[in-house]
Amino acid sequence: MYDRIKGFRDFYPGEMGARRATIDTIEDAARRYGFREIGTPALERAELWTDKSGDDIVEELYSFEDQGGRHVTLTPELTPTVARMVVAKQQALSKPIKWFSTRPFWRYEQVQQGRQREFYQTNVDIFGSAEPEADAEILAWAADALTSLGLTDEHFEFRVSHRDILGGVFESLEADVDVDDAIRAVDKSDKLSTAEYHDLLIGAGLSADQAVEVDDLISSGDLEAVESFADTERVTAAIENLQNVLDAAADFGAREHCTISLETARGLDYYTGVVFECFDSTGEVSRSIFGGGRYDDLIESFGGQPTPAVGVAPGHATLALLCQRAGVWPEEAVSTDYYVLQIGDTRSEAARICRELRERGHVVETDVAGRSFGSQLNYADSINAETVVIVGEQDLANDEVTIKDMDSGDQTQVPVDEFPGELERPTFDEFA
Repeated sequence: MYDRIKGFRDFYPGEMGARRATIDTIEDAARRYGFREIGTPALERAELWTDKSGDDIVEELYSFEDQGGRHVTLTPELTPTVARMVVAKQQALSKPIKWFSTRPFWRYEQVQQGRQREFYQTNVDIFGSAEPEADAEILAWAADALTSLGLTDEHFEFRVSHRDILGGVFESLEADVDVDDAIRAVDKSDKLSTAEYHDLLIGAGLSADQAVEVDDLISSGDLEAVESFADTERVTAAIENLQNVLDAAADFGAREHCTISLETARGLDYYTGVVFECFDSTGEVSRSIFGGGRYDDLIESFGGQPTPAVGVAPGHATLALLCQRAGVWPEEAVSTDYYVLQIGDTRSEAARICRELRERGHVVETDVAGRSFGSQLNYADSINAETVVIVGEQDLANDEVTIKDMDSGDQTQVPVDEFPGELERPTFDEFA
């Protein structure tokens, strides 16, 4: 007996059907905004990550040396890949570039709620616009995708901030502060005790008094107080940009879902501007549902022309947790429109009925295992068939088939040449 590998999941038909319905909904929302689907490889050169983050990141990758001696890895995230793709055809691509992709990723990390070693995301990105409207459109798409799933502002909230607000605050301190370390400390603050959080800030170069003062300032969310405290052009410009994004989000219908949260920092170093994370409003899902933000320097760092960019990547596992908590997760059950039941030597006519129903776009099954009448009917029930079409030798001798409604158990005979006839979705009610 073979066991599946820890951190990897199997999806049986019922759960896969619910996942597919969810993926289709959020992808349909992306298409409505003009995002175009791309496909990307499962394997990339490991240097895409080690060159930016150092060799220590290898411990988090599924990396190896291939037969050609190349250091390669299963992709742990999409952003470096799409950056590579933009650089490769930058001059030929019309701006703004609006792409989306749904696919699996792999990271060797601790398995926990909402986090597996193989996980699935839908990435949505805009390249080539530095305008606040681009950030706002990402927020609007995310809100549209969630509300299309049946979620409301009672179920989720976007916590929005700007990396330059935090960076400017830390730079304004009269201390030798490692700004990146300080921002990472803020990003971890909701997972730490106050003492642990302050220790991280002190480790980044703040004094104990400064750690307390900055903690109070950031947690207040008071932008006027923050601007007055820092008194720098960097912070003033960041606050203005954040306000402009939120104003655009209001016009795009997403402002009601947004809360200013200066503790939202996003841990990845490539973020440069507005950042946001989506959370369960009730707190029952303990981690962020997904996050995103602006990363204006990444394309240039991969050898391309300076290209502003903003994006978001909903993770399917945490999104499923939110939908389940809110009671809007699709039913995990297979469904079938028709089961064509055969009795005796009736394959030719049964196959004709199956073909014509499938041509109308219906889900149709028929017997392929030579089972008895009772076994076929039990199978039809197990796959939630709505209608059973019984094609029996005696029926055909009378130029009829029997239509059975599986919910009520009612059935009736129909002339064989009238089924399915011109009807798009013939059921028992059409002939009763």
